[in-house]
Amino acid sequence: MLMKPSYHNHLLERIRRLFGATPCRMQVAALPWHRTATGIEVMLITSRDTGRWVLPKGWPEPSERLCETAAREASEEAGLSGSVDTHEAGRYFYLKELSNGEQVACEVLVYPLEVRKVAEKWKERRQRTRKWVSPSEAARMVNEPDLCRLISSFGAAHGKFAA
Repeated sequence: MLMKPSYHNHLLERIRRLFGATPCRMQVAALPWHRTATGIEVMLITSRDTGRWVLPKGWPEPSERLCETAAREASEEAGLSGSVDTHEAGRYFYLKELSNGEQVACEVLVYPLEVRKVAEKWKERRQRTRKWVSPSEAARMVNEPDLCRLISSFGAAHGKFAA
């Protein structure tokens, strides 16, 4: 059921008053990966603001399935396309700083994307750097502990199926 923004904001305010905290906002991320001769690699990109290593992620659109949001973000932020899984690999939490300086808690749903094409030109190519790395290296590069565990678990589960 889609809610009108004013009703949605009213509902969030009622929840905040009831429980005393602002509820988490939801984002969706892609976990881009591909097979190599020795296992799998995942792709990380830099964030536009701080240059930290992150997964392509963003806000879901009302007309999209969540896995489609993940695929769209991978295309826009990293120039990647492929086959996105309809089941999430996991979730993690982080504090996002908005452009007005406000920090909001976000829960990020992560969908694996088996990459089949890496574009030379893409929407945010001048704003980000992308890098293929092993899952263990990716886990060391990201800042969020829950995301580190998610990437490590994904690598352990998928690395054994290498070609």
